[in-house]
Amino acid sequence: MNYWLMKSEPDVFGIEHLQQRPNQTEPWDGVRNYQARNMMRDQMQEGDLAFFYHSNCKVPGIVGVMEIVRAGYPDPTQFDPETKYYDPKSNPDKPRWYLVDVKFKQTFKRTISLTELKEHPELEDMPLVRKGNRLSIMPVTAEQWAFIVGLE
Repeated sequence: MNYWLMKSEPDVFGIEHLQQRPNQTEPWDGVRNYQARNMMRDQMQEGDLAFFYHSNCKVPGIVGVMEIVRAGYPDPTQFDPETKYYDPKSNPDKPRWYLVDVKFKQTFKRTISLTELKEHPELEDMPLVRKGNRLSIMPVTAEQWAFIVGLE
């Protein structure tokens, strides 16, 4: 099993939105970064777990857990000119963008803030706490996962 951290702005799509979806499941669409796309396309598998991270808000941080319930497949929004994620250069025969389906697992009792995460030397190698890392999806080691779950 692999572990991940996936960021979303809570006013656009927060953990509460995921919890309210049918079957508490949703495609994680709209990722338009090649490195994040490659992780979804090539590495994420059914059964992997991901921290749900609220970004670009008053207190950014980890707010819960979700499960990858469908491995990477072409993001249909890239082909739909009516969506904000439309990519006219993408071709259905050779899709450019991928997504995974996620399912709500739990909301944490509190937000584990980015500020708090940065205070722990155990997490100094985590991409999230390194300066300049703005990826919306990143791997988390098993040790980092266990440590963060223990903070909750």
